[in-house]
Amino acid sequence: MRTENQKAWFFVLPVLILVAFNALVPMMTVVNYSVQETFGNNQFFWQGLDWFEQILRSERFQAALGRQFLFTAIILAIEVPLGIIIALSMPRKGIWVSVCLVLMALPMLIPWNVVGAMWNIFALPKIGMLGYFMNDVLGIRYDMTQDPLAAWITIIVMDVWHWTSLVVLLCYAGLVSIPDAYYQAAKIDGASPWAVFRYIQLPKMKTVLTIAILLRFMDSFNIYTEPFVLTGGGPGNSTTLLSIDLVKIALGQFDLGPAAAMSLIYFAITLAVSWVFYVVMTKDDHR
Repeated sequence: MRTENQKAWFFVLPVLILVAFNALVPMMTVVNYSVQETFGNNQFFWQGLDWFEQILRSERFQAALGRQFLFTAIILAIEVPLGIIIALSMPRKGIWVSVCLVLMALPMLIPWNVVGAMWNIFALPKIGMLGYFMNDVLGIRYDMTQDPLAAWITIIVMDVWHWTSLVVLLCYAGLVSIPDAYYQAAKIDGASPWAVFRYIQLPKMKTVLTIAILLRFMDSFNIYTEPFVLTGGGPGNSTTLLSIDLVKIALGQFDLGPAAAMSLIYFAITLAVSWVFYVVMTKDDHR
């Protein structure tokens, strides 16, 4: 009878303990603040679940959550199909493979705050190349500092430019793992390009697509640095996503109790939606 060697877990255990410690201690602090009120001097007063009720009934929270879901839905609707199309268009052999992979990876290597600053300078109506091109060359009124629609388009284009590469690289990894025998059989059967994609490529990319969608959902739903640096949540509150509003409450207003309750609700929503994504996309694998 064959037995599995479990000694490898001893090498992973220190990392697991460290990660668990770094995650649990901040979480315990947040939970502590979410059920208490403080007026300074390190004095706390029991608040119970009042902060959670206040946040859930707040129109400000509901509006920010709606903007967050809208942003994430648009990002997924654009980046996932676009990433698949680009991955299908990339070469499988030759020197151009390395060139394409490097070009795809470059946007992801740029720090988040630098991306926001780059696009801020690029899109400003007076000094930015995009602002100049849209206003003076095309004659289209474009001012992300005053027009909410322009601000939304700018942060969406910025995120698509920054993170579509992740979907491309994951999909490409799934495509190159498909044996040539599948394509040869499809060619013999006279399968169309759409049939090859539907019955060969897409099923083989299902696992990496699940990972890509989960990663892009969690990242776009918790995005903060890029839109904050780019628009600051403006004009007005038009691009104040849930993450930006949370930081405003915690650091701007210094309302630690409501901010802690809001962060736990935020975490629960992210976890629940991610679980739903995972269950829906892997339900056929469990049959």
